[in-house]
Amino acid sequence: MVNKEYLESLRDFYKKQLLEDTVPFWFTRSYDHEYGGYLLMRDRDGSLLDTDKAVWIQGRACWLLSTLYNTVEKRPEWLEGARLGYEFLRDKCFNREGKMYFHVDRAGNPLRMRRYFFSETFMVIACAAYAKASGDPEAEETARRLFGVCMEYASGIRIMEPKFEETRPSKGIGIPMIMINTAQQLRETLGDPRCDEAISGWIREIEHDFVKDDIRCVMEQVAPDGSILDHIDGRTLNPGHAIEGAWFILHEALYRNRDPQGIALGCRMLDYMWERGWDTEYGGILYFRDVYHKPVQEYWQDMKFWWPQNETIIATLLAYLATGEEKYREMHRRIHEYAYGHFHDKEQGEWFGYLHRDGRIAQTAKGNLFKGPFHLPRQEWYCWNILNRFLEE
Repeated sequence: MVNKEYLESLRDFYKKQLLEDTVPFWFTRSYDHEYGGYLLMRDRDGSLLDTDKAVWIQGRACWLLSTLYNTVEKRPEWLEGARLGYEFLRDKCFNREGKMYFHVDRAGNPLRMRRYFFSETFMVIACAAYAKASGDPEAEETARRLFGVCMEYASGIRIMEPKFEETRPSKGIGIPMIMINTAQQLRETLGDPRCDEAISGWIREIEHDFVKDDIRCVMEQVAPDGSILDHIDGRTLNPGHAIEGAWFILHEALYRNRDPQGIALGCRMLDYMWERGWDTEYGGILYFRDVYHKPVQEYWQDMKFWWPQNETIIATLLAYLATGEEKYREMHRRIHEYAYGHFHDKEQGEWFGYLHRDGRIAQTAKGNLFKGPFHLPRQEWYCWNILNRFLEE
């Protein structure tokens, strides 16, 4: 049995943090009324560090504003902000062949293209949420069309040419993970008959190829046949990323009438990567680990980044709601208290992005090419909403 008093206090906390602390840090001051989109590279006090725009973060911010409008309150400023992001993405962030950029300047001139199709996945969720908010048929058509493109990339039908010949082929968990969540967002905003079967396929891939029950681990990348690549890159684990995948699967299990197999898989993934990633000395989720406990190459391997904490807050809460097991309540309490005690800026709002292992602030930026209004507000919005639904049942 879950503790409803505990859950009610969490629901109220996440709502308050989202609407009175996190969202006000970003909006409306980040709206770029001159060029469109958002100015999100900001320091601790909200001052602007750079006017460049990361396409991932533009899409995520458009999704957030549209989602707030759809699910919280129909505030005109949120819909207007979503429009600014959608139109900037539509008009400035595609090349002539229809591939999306990764990094553009303030006016939308291209600066960097990557081989990944993650910009497209964030455009899918942005367009779907904006279409629901605005009723714009073009946004809806774009969401559905781009989802099809992403499915072709994910299945290998459409291929992005590598920069060099692949002599050590591998595949990463990131593609099935991001496709699960993209499909979930499309399904839950607009509905799409392709989503359920596709999600099932990506979950099977993760369980078959990436979850290693014999060594209690979720791999970040594997050989094409699912075997472990015993090299530094192949051995490197990202606990926060795997835990994010765990909550996507737990979410799906709850959506499918508390599917017991999905709950069991999501909880196993969470358990394995909590064991691998939780810092027993200082608290928090470490960034990289080695599957065989060998040294990790990246120098930031023992730092604490903001987003693994956000994903672990969601995953532990979902595991507790799904199972009622006290151990997940305790795990949630520990990560929640650590994260809000160390990352949250109580003076200026929002979270710092990067801490040293012992919890000291490594640098004060709250927005850059990778951090913006997504992981933290998504966590607070999602936890508030899932708790609302659970407590109303």
